[in-house]
Amino acid sequence: MPVIQLNTRSLIAPVGIVRFFEIFLSCTAFSLVAASSVPRDSYGAWCMFTWCFCFAVSVLIVVLELVGLCEKLPLSWDDFTSAFSMLAALMIFTSSIMYPSTTFENPCSGSGCAHKGAATAMSCLCFIAYAVEVGLTRARPGDVSSFLATIPGLLKVFEAYVACLIFSLVSYPGTYSGKPGLQWCLAVYSICFIVTLLIIILTVGRCLTYIPFPLEKALVGYNALAVLMYLTAAVVWPIYSFRNNPRPDSCGSNCPWNRQLGVTFLTFFNLIAYVVDLVYSSRMVFVTVPA
Repeated sequence: MPVIQLNTRSLIAPVGIVRFFEIFLSCTAFSLVAASSVPRDSYGAWCMFTWCFCFAVSVLIVVLELVGLCEKLPLSWDDFTSAFSMLAALMIFTSSIMYPSTTFENPCSGSGCAHKGAATAMSCLCFIAYAVEVGLTRARPGDVSSFLATIPGLLKVFEAYVACLIFSLVSYPGTYSGKPGLQWCLAVYSICFIVTLLIIILTVGRCLTYIPFPLEKALVGYNALAVLMYLTAAVVWPIYSFRNNPRPDSCGSNCPWNRQLGVTFLTFFNLIAYVVDLVYSSRMVFVTVPA
C-alpha cells in the first residue's frame, strides 16, 4: 500500500498562508450571514454561493497540495490555481458590493444588522486575500510556463467572468426579437465567451500542445477579432437600448432600463480588457526581449 508523504512546506509557504486566510474569511462570511437570516432573494443566494464555493475549492486545493495528489491530476495545476484565484477574487469582489447594496436597502437593527455588517467586512478582506494570491502566483516577465498566470491568461478569466455578468443581465431574450442590433450584440457576447472559455479549459487540461498551428499568433488574431466585435457592440448596444427610451420614473434594481445600462458598462469593461489583452499578447509574440 503506497504511503502518502505530506508536503508540509505548502502550508508555510506565502501562498499557503494566504490560502488559510481565504478559508477563514470566506467561512466567517457565510457563517455570519447564515446566523442572521437565510437569503431569500437571488442576490443574497449568489453571495452565499460565492463564499461557499470559494471556501470549498480553497480547502480542496490546500488538501491536494498537502498530500501531494495535485501532481498526479491530469491537468496543469499552476494554471488551475491561478485561474481559480483570479475567478474567486472577481466573484468575491462582486459579492462585497452586491451584498451590502441589497441587504441594507431596508432598515435593520440588533444582531442581524451587526452580522450583515461583519459579513460585508469579512468579504472585503477575503477579496484582498485572493487578490494577494493572484499577485503572488502571477508569472514574472519572461516566464510563460503557466499561461493563465500571465497577464493575458488572467485577462482571459476576467473576460469570461464579465461575459457571465452580461448574460445575467440580458436574461430576457424574448425582448430582443425584432431588434437585429441587440441580437448582434448577444452574438458577440456569446461567441467571445465560448472561445475564451475554450482557451481556459484547453490550457488547464494541457491540450494546447495538440493544436496544429502556432497558438500564440492565433491568440493575437482572436484578440484582434474580439476587439473589433466588442467595439461594434459598444456602439450598437447603447443606440438600440436607449434611443427613444428614457429612464422610467420608477425604476428599481430589476428595471430593464437599469439592466441595459449595466450591460453597457460591462461591454466597455470587456472591450478595454480585450484591448489590453491584445497589447500584451502582441508583445509576447512579436517583441523580442534582448538577453
